[in-house]
Amino acid sequence: MKYAFLIFFMNLLPQYAGKSLRRDDSYPKTFEDIKNEIAGYTDIAKAIIDLAVHGKAQNRSYERLAVFADSIGPRLSGSKNLDAAIKYMFSALQEDGLENVHLEPVKIPHWERGEEFAMMLEPRNHSIAILGLGSSVATPPEGITAEVIVVASFEELHKRAQEAKGKIVVYNEPFINYGETVRYRSQGAVEAAKVGAVASLIRSIASFSIHSPHTGWQNYQPDVPRIPTACISVEDAEMMSRMSFRGTKIVVHLKMGAKTYPDSPSFNTVAEIVGSKYPEQV
Repeated sequence: MKYAFLIFFMNLLPQYAGKSLRRDDSYPKTFEDIKNEIAGYTDIAKAIIDLAVHGKAQNRSYERLAVFADSIGPRLSGSKNLDAAIKYMFSALQEDGLENVHLEPVKIPHWERGEEFAMMLEPRNHSIAILGLGSSVATPPEGITAEVIVVASFEELHKRAQEAKGKIVVYNEPFINYGETVRYRSQGAVEAAKVGAVASLIRSIASFSIHSPHTGWQNYQPDVPRIPTACISVEDAEMMSRMSFRGTKIVVHLKMGAKTYPDSPSFNTVAEIVGSKYPEQV
């Protein structure tokens, strides 16, 4: 059936060449029509760019973002800072004169990082900068002390699965691009738990670092044990990788007080710019 369908589809292609395929089987515009329509906005696009780069709006977005970030700070889901951010943006949108500014009640995840720290104990004492990854579980109250295994990829981890059991997995994955490399953050704890690791530390998903961990959300799987997970700086990941390459034993003490609470009430913040030609359309 697969091959029959493929042949049928290929036979259709010449009929609709240059046409935009739509679910309702209507073909109102060819790709050439769409390209020409977009080209018609060249002058308008240039005027907007000139306003933002050279005109009255120069640096305005950056300045407004700086005020917002400096005043509100981190806006973790379910936090008081997020509530403050929503109120701030609601007022700002009203002051800017946007239309139909309103809040829509929603429930959102509520996770708190809590107290956390990591200390290398062997081959020397070294404080490791960490930030717990979103939705991570906590360590036991006394923390976890374990030997480290450093890997550069999931493939290496699975090849060395026997070595990883009972250890803290440190991912020193090379940064390729955000979309490809971020999977180590989102899936790192799960893959480490599959081979019996007790925790995972992920090199920050960034091309540049100033000894600054770069955190984000991560995902557990229902059928895989949940282990604590946090991000570390590029520098610390590289250092442990060098130590490991030389055959040096690395021992880390990790303590995380992360906790997940029931979903919290919050809001979507919505505003409109109603069109002048087709005001009834979204």
